[in-house]
Amino acid sequence: MENCVFCKIMAGEIPSTKVYEDEEIVIFKDIEPKAKIHLLCVPRDHFALLSEADDARAALLGRTLKKIGALAPSLGLSDGYRLVVNQGENAGQTVHHLHIHILGGQSLPWE
Repeated sequence: MENCVFCKIMAGEIPSTKVYEDEEIVIFKDIEPKAKIHLLCVPRDHFALLSEADDARAALLGRTLKKIGALAPSLGLSDGYRLVVNQGENAGQTVHHLHIHILGGQSLPWE
């Protein structure tokens, strides 16, 4: 999408600290971390909400979760991590491209 910051990051138009990428997803460091390790996992396919996921996107999300699990040790998340998907303005979604926050590297209280 033309004005999407995540699409621009994936296209190399905006710099980021990428830690992983393949043909389906990109994982990079959040610029406003909320934990010692705070990464964003973004599918290359642009869609904003889970409610927009058709069967192909649902399968992509399944593969994405599996990939995060496989990558966790190499990302410094051996002691556990939290995944967060904000959906809509009231949930705190500020970029309208579906993305998964990966938080860890410390004890994470439930607030």
